[in-house]
Amino acid sequence: MLPLDPQADIGRRAWVTCPNCQDHLECATCGQGRRCLAHWRYLLSNTGSLLHLQCPACTHVWDHETGFGATRTPWTRTIGGPDGQ
Repeated sequence: MLPLDPQADIGRRAWVTCPNCQDHLECATCGQGRRCLAHWRYLLSNTGSLLHLQCPACTHVWDHETGFGATRTPWTRTIGGPDGQ
C-alpha cells in the first residue's frame, strides 16, 4: 500500500469512484448518486478537466478525465514547414 501523497489535503476532495477498491458499492448514499461522508477522494491536482486523485481507503493513485469545462487536448509538435518536411 502506498503512503498518502504529500499534497493530499482533506480540504481538496472529489467524489469519484475508486477503480481499485470500489468501496462505494455497498453504500446506499453513493448508490443514490449523492455525496456521502465516507467515500470521497483526495484531489491532488488537476490540469483542466483531468483530475489527479488518491483514495484515502486503499491509497490508489489515478487520473480521471471529467470531460467538463476546459478539456485537455493532446499536445502535438509541428516538424518542418507547412508541408511537414
